[in-house]
Amino acid sequence: MELAFDYILRGILSVFFTSEGAFIWLPVVMVLAGLVLGIVVGATPGLNGPFAMAIALPVLISAFGTGNDALLPILGFLIGIMKGATVGGAVPAILFNTPGTPDAYLTTLDGHPMTRKGQGYKALKVAHFSSVSGDTFSDIALFIAAPTLAVLIESALDLPEKAALIILSLSFMAAVSGKSVTKGLLVGGLGMLLALIGTTLSGYGPRMTMGVTDLGNGIPLTSAILGVLVLGEVFCAIEDRIHERRKNRQTEAPRESTDNSLSWVEAKRLLPTILRSASIGTAIGALPGIGTTLAATLGYEAARKRQKADAALGSGVPEGVAATEAANSAVSGANLIPVMSLGIPGNFAAVFLILAVESVGDFTFGPQVFRFTEIKVIEDYGTIINAELVIAFGIFTLMVLANLFNWTIGRYVMLSLGILAKIPVTITPALVLLITITAVYSQDGGFIAIWTALAFGLIGYVLRRLEISLLPFVIGFILSPKLEELIRGGFSGSGGDPFFLLKSPIALIFLLASVAIVLRATRKKENK
Repeated sequence: MELAFDYILRGILSVFFTSEGAFIWLPVVMVLAGLVLGIVVGATPGLNGPFAMAIALPVLISAFGTGNDALLPILGFLIGIMKGATVGGAVPAILFNTPGTPDAYLTTLDGHPMTRKGQGYKALKVAHFSSVSGDTFSDIALFIAAPTLAVLIESALDLPEKAALIILSLSFMAAVSGKSVTKGLLVGGLGMLLALIGTTLSGYGPRMTMGVTDLGNGIPLTSAILGVLVLGEVFCAIEDRIHERRKNRQTEAPRESTDNSLSWVEAKRLLPTILRSASIGTAIGALPGIGTTLAATLGYEAARKRQKADAALGSGVPEGVAATEAANSAVSGANLIPVMSLGIPGNFAAVFLILAVESVGDFTFGPQVFRFTEIKVIEDYGTIINAELVIAFGIFTLMVLANLFNWTIGRYVMLSLGILAKIPVTITPALVLLITITAVYSQDGGFIAIWTALAFGLIGYVLRRLEISLLPFVIGFILSPKLEELIRGGFSGSGGDPFFLLKSPIALIFLLASVAIVLRATRKKENK
């Protein structure tokens, strides 16, 4: 226990002091700046948190470099964006009935009726209180679950078991993401195949480059991810703008009311709803690939079943806003449980956190991070510690700071951004396209980065039009090198036994669970 507290203290101090012991404000300022930007982005039509994180990452790397000292400031900014965008997304949904995401649609069911009653800013206060409460609840679950799960995995699993666990995770995401399990498996395999281009662990030189020398070191990771996630969405948006008819819908400006305060008595009355939805969101978020929409739906339905006769959800009651916002916000923190403990991203925001740690410093997410090795001071070698564990607790500290800023400052930023919901969505695709192309060029360099982003943008466009989830593709692309490394290591360690995965009882259980999950999900979706 004393050793754990020592690491926690070192992680907290790493946010406020340099390795030389000098006090710094930079990580704290970056968290605050990221939070404010995230709220602004979340409140702007056509933009979202993952997009802002995608664009910010190359800029941050250019500004701070790739040393270990740059890791916490960069992650602090990205974490701030992630948390702020979740809160800010309620602004257009409540004030102007324009949800930017499917889960925000549920916020409109009670949020916008409150606006029509003249209680729009009260609805925003309820959304902020519920969102930050749910986020804080899930962060506490993260701080407890991630180290515990990682320690269990690291102590019980070897190379074959870890490889089988990744296969299980990919199968699970293919099963729960999208409408077709088969399509999810196929696009996940496509992502894994494309990740194998160029790089090789065999030492025989590049593979599958088709004579393109620039692909000798592999497909640029940042360009590929930004292409499929951001440019694919841009291409779809441009096509939609061309084909859709212009709608001259008049948005109703929020009316003023004398009842726009949120008293402690009212907030206290919302706590059971918030706690219930936060628990649902945390449980959903801990499972990779499910997302916020299901959490918001389940949270809203749970509140509906427990509603009082005089508080009918859908008629403009604070309980409806609280149920949705607490549930979808709780997903963001819980989604980092598989990231911190397994190195497996649970949603698109987590993807960019993984990209950041792979691009900056020597830190890597995974179970090896939470090795509580004894701290020793050895002459001529200095202090021997697990530096990754110190960084992990530094990341937890950044998340606590983001929550504190969200509680104290985020509310006022959120309440002042209603005007952003009136920005025409027609101008955002061109702006996003320009910013993304500039970002990939500055991050990965050369025109190969631009061509990669455009090619993967086309892949993202096709997958969206075919209504195929992008998450299995992205996760497969990111985890493919790690899976290859584990399988090669396990194959070599077994003396070249091709059935080494089947000879480990735990690995065999994981593989059988993968098959069972896929078969069950396939039957369930065929019966619908």
